[in-house]
Parts: sequence; C-alpha cells; structure tokens
Amino acid sequence: MKRNLTAIALLFVAAGFTACEDTIDLDVPNGKTFTVVDGWITDVPGKQQIRLTTTVPYTNQGTAPAVSDAKITVTDITANKTYNFTYANGVYSYDPGAGQKIGEVGHVYKMRLELKEGVFEATDTLKRVPLIDSIAADFKTKEEAISGKEGFFARFYAKDLAGATDWYWVRSYRNTMQSRVEDIFTIDGSYAEDVADGLNFIQPIAEGITDYDKPFQEGEKVIVRIASVTKRSHAFLDQVQQQIDNGGLFAKILENVPTNVLNTDKNAKGRVLGWFGTSAVSFKEKTMHK
Repeated sequence: MKRNLTAIALLFVAAGFTACEDTIDLDVPNGKTFTVVDGWITDVPGKQQIRLTTTVPYTNQGTAPAVSDAKITVTDITANKTYNFTYANGVYSYDPGAGQKIGEVGHVYKMRLELKEGVFEATDTLKRVPLIDSIAADFKTKEEAISGKEGFFARFYAKDLAGATDWYWVRSYRNTMQSRVEDIFTIDGSYAEDVADGLNFIQPIAEGITDYDKPFQEGEKVIVRIASVTKRSHAFLDQVQQQIDNGGLFAKILENVPTNVLNTDKNAKGRVLGWFGTSAVSFKEKTMHK
C-alpha cells in the first residue's frame, strides 16, 4: 500500500533559510486485523452501548468496520446481575428501561466477549464522582484574549471528593454531546497523586474546558462532564491521548495502547484491542450571554 507523503527540510544558513519539498512513496504493510472494544458502562439512566470494530490499515481513511457477530454480556458482580447486549445499527446495547440504570457506584462489572478468536473478559470498578457546582464565563475581546480570539472563556467549579485518591475524566462539549471540545485527565482535581485531596479543581483544569483558539460565542452552550475512572482506566486514556497528540519533530513511533480485555485461555494466541471501563458521571451546562 502506497501513500504520498510530503517531507519538508528546512536548511538554515547565515543569510536566512529556504525550504525544499520532495514527494516520497511510502509502502506500508497492511498488518494483522484485530477486534477493537470500545465499552464504557455509566450510572447515567438509559441505554448503555458497547462498540466492536476491526482495525484498518494505517493509510486507510475509511470508517472502521463494525463487528456484528459477537456475543456480549455485562455482569454486575457485586449485585449478581447479568445484562445481555444485542447488536443493532453498528453497536451492541442494553436498555434497562426509562429512568433505570445498570451502573452503581462501588460495584464491580465484568464484560464477557465471545468471538471467533476466543472468549475475552475485562473487569472494572465504578468509582465515585463529585458534582459540578457551577460554570462561569468571561467575555473577552481580541485584545484581551491571550489567543487573540474574541468570545466567551468558560470555567467550571467542582471540588474533589476527600478521603481517597480519585481519578477523573473531564470532557467539554459545544451545544450538543456530539460536538466535543476538550478532554482533560486529572487526579484529585490536579495533575498528580498525593498533591491535593478534597480541594477545588485547579485553575488550568477548570479553565481547560474552552478551546482558546475557538472560544464560545453568544448563544452557544458549553456542556461539562466529569466522569470517574479507575487508576488503570486513567492510564489507558492518558496513553490514548498521547497517541492522538503524537506528532512533530519529536514524535514517537505509533503503538497499540495496552488493553484490559484478555483472552480467558492464557495459552491461546487470539487477542483484541481497546478497553472496557465504568464511570459515575456528573453534568452541568451554561449558555453564553453578555
């Protein structure tokens, strides 16, 4: 498989610098195809979904194909309840009914995945999450904004739960839950363990819900979501983010992020990628007005 890449070499000389451009044909092997799990159970009432897709070659720009012939169950080990997920419209889902939920704080959940490659399982514990107290926003002109972009710069107020180390996943959206703005991964409302406990989320995280290059505008809505995660899930998400942001002069070689979905037969060669996690979730939103 070939793909045209552009390599730009900058040659610095005493009088200044010039740039030259060459086209390179890069032959990248397709590699082996794996099933990828994207499963996250929450304490939000309503339908829960798990996605299964297959990997595609690095140079393929198409959508990853869905896997439709698997069998998926999720068991609440704490409550001894099992939920059967069924496939439709590209996802596996379970609907507990209006106003009902399957996620409970403190409960341990196990996903069982039956594929042609074997039987795989993953477990995770649904941790506690703090409430978002409020959201504020300041309107800044081009001259006032550090980014030189005029608009509303939002920040949220929340306090870490005291008494233990907690890992959180903060995500913000613009107007709808389909328009993601920023993702932030935090420990106790800070960036490291054993730094703070029971305190307000620090300023860089609280203000990180705004894209400074595209601040919110009049009438737009910011939606903030804090999700609890386990330490292992936090590490997984952080590694995924590093792979997404990987680039530039000091970019590292791309690699598959470790998975917690393991083959029940330790001697079998079949494997899958992806992650199964659980979260308690809190939301808050605010519409921008002067």
